[in-house]
Amino acid sequence: MHRYRSKIFLLFVLNICFAVLTFSQDSRRNSRQDYIDIFAKLAIQEMNEFHVPASITMAQACLESGDGNSVLSREGNNHFGIKCNSSWSGPSIRKDDETRNECFRKYGTAIESFRDHSKFLTGGMRYQFLFDYNIKDYRKWAYGLKKAGYATDPQYPERLIKIIEEFQLHKLDEYYNSSKSYVRPERMSAVKKSPGRHKVGIGIDDFSINPYANRNVERRNNVKAFVAKEGDTYEQIAAEFSMKEWEIYKYNDVEPGARLEAGSFVYIQGKRGSAPRGNDFHIMKQGESLWSVAQWYGVRLNALYRKNRMSQGDVAKTGQQISLRKMMRK
Repeated sequence: MHRYRSKIFLLFVLNICFAVLTFSQDSRRNSRQDYIDIFAKLAIQEMNEFHVPASITMAQACLESGDGNSVLSREGNNHFGIKCNSSWSGPSIRKDDETRNECFRKYGTAIESFRDHSKFLTGGMRYQFLFDYNIKDYRKWAYGLKKAGYATDPQYPERLIKIIEEFQLHKLDEYYNSSKSYVRPERMSAVKKSPGRHKVGIGIDDFSINPYANRNVERRNNVKAFVAKEGDTYEQIAAEFSMKEWEIYKYNDVEPGARLEAGSFVYIQGKRGSAPRGNDFHIMKQGESLWSVAQWYGVRLNALYRKNRMSQGDVAKTGQQISLRKMMRK
């Protein structure tokens, strides 16, 4: 009897553990709205550069990646189900699809996946007729993609259109060649959600892009930073790290819309008021600015102005000694 009760108790504990594990795994899944919130601006940027409707790009990403929850998107950052072909020389990931163990493209970041999707459509001859369509005619584009052979699912156009209309993604297309800046609405969908179930940001740390795995994040002056790559923008980095744009601008002492140069340091936390110990002064070199010095040492730009008794906008001269830790004497 004692052994029987022990077995029953063990089964009970195992069932509880399984239930908790299942719940925690489910709670880490991205909701469709969270996924859209993160990548809508990137879809708009791709639209304005490559002329693919943002509504179509976003709906395809939702459908093909399972809202960023699929194996391909999590392990390969492939958000559009694009397979390898003879022209692909990059990394790959294997997965069963129409046949077993098929080859799919693998990317370093989700941003690279969105860019390759744009190039895939604009570079493929079979998709060229799509660009004769009105960019705001998402229905025509949806059926055109099926006609061009993007997917074998006979319901593919209807599924894209359903996502676009349910989440009002057609509103993204209004930003085509527009001088208006996209501001993420609180919620683009009228669909109500259970309280506390899918809050904005839930599951982002376990999202299909893990920025800390795809970026060589280091600590400069005990502040997290990394070196920008070719094609990076402050806005894309903000999306990648689930930050608000004003935060990335503030942390890097730049104005909204500022251009990001490859090789520049990008801070994802607020910089400090002084440089690390042992770095008391900096002698200005040709081509340097007070901003570049602030970025190099991980110091707030306004702190450097104050320490050196300079006004905002003053230009430091070549050969000038800049105090990095203490107030400059008069």
